[in-house]
Amino acid sequence: MGNRDILENLSKDQLIELIDIYSKNWLALDGVWFQSVETADGMERAMFHDERAWERYTVIEARRIKKFLGLEKRPGLSGLERALRLRFYGSLNRDEFEYEAGRLIYTMRDCRVQSARRVKGMPYHPCRSVGIIEYSGFAREIDDRIECRCLSCYPEVTDGTCACRWEFTLVEGDV
Repeated sequence: MGNRDILENLSKDQLIELIDIYSKNWLALDGVWFQSVETADGMERAMFHDERAWERYTVIEARRIKKFLGLEKRPGLSGLERALRLRFYGSLNRDEFEYEAGRLIYTMRDCRVQSARRVKGMPYHPCRSVGIIEYSGFAREIDDRIECRCLSCYPEVTDGTCACRWEFTLVEGDV
């Protein structure tokens, strides 16, 4: 019996649980490699490699989700919202989406990465620079007219009620 046969015989609840396990495993791998570089070479080197990895990964993830959802070439902010909801950590973090004056505001209420670092007594991950690469690249791959702006993210926290907050706007015109 191959892996596909096993998956086809799982119930919907088991598949959802397995997706959560896969998400946690992926996030654990992301943290383990980062902490390995951080311990050996310091935060600056770890961040350098993290940024390079996210430049490539976020485009791959967005492209696959866009195809899975069958989104058109330029699906706008609503297409971006649908895609963001299906990211690898979508089931792990507490997040919210709201529309304000033609903008999509994405708020991460609770971030599993920062929570884990806090519990372990580690300093917070300075994720703003990586987040800009991650969310901008993801949004552009979903729709090349979307621009991303960081509203609050460690270490530049302007909103203490959340882990991070991002603004997405659709730039009209010939982009």
